Amino acid sequence: MEKFERIEGIVAPLDRMNVDTDQIIPKQFLKRIERTGFGEFLFFDWRYKDDGTVNPDFVLNEKRYEGASILLSRNNFGSGSSREHAPWSIKEYGFRVIIAPSFADIFYNNCFKNSILPITLSEAQVDGLFDIVNQNEGYKLQVDLEEQSIIGDFGIDNKFEIDSFKKKVLLEGLDDISQTLQNESHITKYENSLETKRKWVFPVN
Repeated sequence: MEKFERIEGIVAPLDRMNVDTDQIIPKQFLKRIERTGFGEFLFFDWRYKDDGTVNPDFVLNEKRYEGASILLSRNNFGSGSSREHAPWSIKEYGFRVIIAPSFADIFYNNCFKNSILPITLSEAQVDGLFDIVNQNEGYKLQVDLEEQSIIGDFGIDNKFEIDSFKKKVLLEGLDDISQTLQNESHITKYENSLETKRKWVFPVN
């Protein structure tokens, strides 16, 4: 998994509460068997009209937010079903950081499995960021995971909290398999002890 240390990027404001996983990646795209190719379908029902043409009224379709890597949103981001396709599509679209006052638990945890940093700030801090982003085209933030800091123009200098283990997972780029392999020597030792203690379980060569 890709490591996350720090990032500087354009902020895209999605000023909506209760953005659920079916809005992030609609159910009709879950039939794909690959883990890739979901980025183009992110927020599909908002990004496109019923006839398939681009919806010019949706914020991410505004030219000023092209290439944004930080998504700013409202309370309860990622609610709904537990589909891991949601963070897959967010990551493939290009977002590495999501800032919101609160997240749905399962979505929040899935982000760390996909090298996405979800940051919880107070509603007042998020309100302030929305004001700045909306008024300043191309507004960027610097997010440093090691320092747990968010820095930007117009006096933005915020600290954020994060569980120490989740921080380690992102900094070292550890997915579930990598985390297991860190204990490979202990697993091997345990398996060897079983072979000695329970010879009847193992086939004789």
